[in-house]
Amino acid sequence: MRNMGNMNKLMKQVQKMQKDMMKLQEELQEKTVEATAGGGVVKVIASGKKQLVGIEIDPEVIDPEDVEMLQDLILAAANEALQKAEEMVTEEMGKLTGGLNMPGLF
Repeated sequence: MRNMGNMNKLMKQVQKMQKDMMKLQEELQEKTVEATAGGGVVKVIASGKKQLVGIEIDPEVIDPEDVEMLQDLILAAANEALQKAEEMVTEEMGKLTGGLNMPGLF
């Protein structure tokens, strides 16, 4: 019988964690991170869902003669923003799971 009590307690903990994870997923959809490149002339914003949600480009950096530089700045800022989003998700998940490694949850 004692094992049943432990099992019930464990199931309640799992259910609470699932509920907390669903809430966290919703919260992360609303959170954003920003990254810049070229001294701030390109800014990219990513969500906690690891999706790009905004790109801002200073018109002064747009040079029809050097489109490649602008592309490189956008890529650099986008990659950094996505990395920051990943770090934010990992940090928030760590708070919820107490550092347990649970791959594939997000």
